[in-house]
Amino acid sequence: MNATRVVAAHELRQLWLVGRGLPLMLAYAALLSVTSYLAASNRALNFLEQRETVTLTVQVAIAVAALLVLLTAADAISGERERGTFESLLLTPAPRWSLVAGKGIAALSTWAAAFVVSTPYVWYLGRGTAELGKALLTGLGVGFLLAVFLCGLGLAISSVTASNRTALSVSLFLLLAIFFPTQIPLSSQQSGFGDFLLRADPMTAGLRYVSQLLIRGHSPTADLGWLVGPAVAAVVMSAAAMAIGARLSLRANGRP
Repeated sequence: MNATRVVAAHELRQLWLVGRGLPLMLAYAALLSVTSYLAASNRALNFLEQRETVTLTVQVAIAVAALLVLLTAADAISGERERGTFESLLLTPAPRWSLVAGKGIAALSTWAAAFVVSTPYVWYLGRGTAELGKALLTGLGVGFLLAVFLCGLGLAISSVTASNRTALSVSLFLLLAIFFPTQIPLSSQQSGFGDFLLRADPMTAGLRYVSQLLIRGHSPTADLGWLVGPAVAAVVMSAAAMAIGARLSLRANGRP
């Protein structure tokens, strides 16, 4: 654990002091500003109710924050290989899985920062309603599960690819593939198999849970079944990233 903390501290400094952390947060804040403005404008025109504007903002905040985690994690190992610094990283006197864990903590810090940035926007749109606290807590819980899932996915892909471009391309392709169940016809989504696909898709299931709570007013426990997919995906991908990380080598295929 000491090695993991040391690696995490180093990666956090690299990410936020000299890396892409702050530019990503500025871009994230700009996107939320546009989204919040459009949502507030539609509410003023009576196109959306207040709870719908809050739900839209929370869903956008969750999805984009998780994407930032994926992009950061996908660069973690393959980026070191591409920059020629991976060999010195492997010489660090620490278990290789702890290197991946430390980088994962740094990647998840982008989600934590994104949640802090999104809070004023959600508060502004939901102020004066009973849904505000529920929106923030739901965004915190669901956002964390999806961030952990995409962090594990990005780290696993980054560990087995030799180039940063390849890792990012594969990560984005898989993210798009994850959203496939939302593209099937509505009639098929309402069938037993269609419902299973929606629940098995972590991103769709997590965002659907947010919608059930904030728009339909369900209790937090009424739709917990929608969170099974995100929770299982988070655990499985985290374990996969650690297992692959334990076999890190100079070559992307894992051979010495």
